[in-house]
Amino acid sequence: MNPLLTRLHAYPFERLARLKSVVSAPAGLAPIDMWIGEPRHEPPASVLATLRENLHRLGTYPTTAGLPELRSACAHWLERRYHLAGASVDAATMVLPVNGTREALFAFVQAAVDGRSDALVLMPNPFYQIYEGAALLAGAQPHFLATTAANGYTPDLDAVPESLWRRCQVLFVCSPGNPTGRVLSRDFLRRALALAARHDFIIAADECYSEIYLDERSPPPGLLEACLAAGHGRFERCVVFHSLSKRSSVPGLRSGFVCGDPEIIARFLLYRTYHGSAMPVPTQLASITAWQDEEYAAHNRRLYQEKFERVLPILAPCLEAAKPDGAFYLWPDVRGDDERFARDLYASQAVTVLPGSYLARAGSDGNPGAGRVRISLVPPVEQCIQAAERIREFVQRNPS
Repeated sequence: MNPLLTRLHAYPFERLARLKSVVSAPAGLAPIDMWIGEPRHEPPASVLATLRENLHRLGTYPTTAGLPELRSACAHWLERRYHLAGASVDAATMVLPVNGTREALFAFVQAAVDGRSDALVLMPNPFYQIYEGAALLAGAQPHFLATTAANGYTPDLDAVPESLWRRCQVLFVCSPGNPTGRVLSRDFLRRALALAARHDFIIAADECYSEIYLDERSPPPGLLEACLAAGHGRFERCVVFHSLSKRSSVPGLRSGFVCGDPEIIARFLLYRTYHGSAMPVPTQLASITAWQDEEYAAHNRRLYQEKFERVLPILAPCLEAAKPDGAFYLWPDVRGDDERFARDLYASQAVTVLPGSYLARAGSDGNPGAGRVRISLVPPVEQCIQAAERIREFVQRNPS
């Protein structure tokens, strides 16, 4: 077996299952799961209809590059969403459909890392665990950039020594951030672009939460618009990852796309041709419908906005739970042991949240996720309100 497998850490959800296994939830309370970022809103009826209408097309092998119509729909969506000039995104050479961005994020690093023994993949900390696992199995070393309240949950690029930038092959950025909800500014993205140009590394922007934001007047900026503003018309050294899971509440569709530098996309397509990861044609056609449906995306956002408006006042007297810029997570300071908080909350109130330390790695200043929990506001509004009331009751009964 591949010896690099021994370098992988247990996945956060496996650790959570072990944590919960030593206690039992109260028999009289219905469980409320808020530990996983799995959207539970009703998906668009038009997407389901398109999927059903095209099931007969399962009888043909799909191509890895995907249907031209899907690549075009993704390109046009990017141009609309980020106000890019028409034809800025060449659908034929810059866009590649993927079976969910989790799979694509992992596969991309395998294709991008060149095998040097000192290769680094830089990533925020806390982070989406796929970044770390992808780096380790590509033979690279993860390097963590702490994102804490002290630095506004934004990686401090200027604190990275030149010697590390020279070893960097991929820089992961995530905006809105998981789990912090922080949106990275245009200035940050321009700074990252300048570093990538100087040191010749790839910026991989995980923008899967880009359509979940709380201020309709200020959608999160994206890496591609920063590229064009900086004069990088071919998105040199940049790739972005987008998904329908959050935007359209179809996590089981496993549909997303990668877009960016056409030279990088061409090499990634070659890798994926051997990887065997073509998207089924019915899924592609349903995805076209989803990327064209802005009305549903706005409706979906309003549901999350309502949850924050209803939940935060309930938690305010007992937890420091700030409203994020985007995504659907709360990242409160529980003023103590995050594992114990999650375990005892489940045992007392049948509400499951994720210990923040499971989403981060310890550095010289400790684990930046310790003492926090990630609360996913994915259940229906009324269930989120009920969960908030149970959390408040738990904290009031168990002051730190």
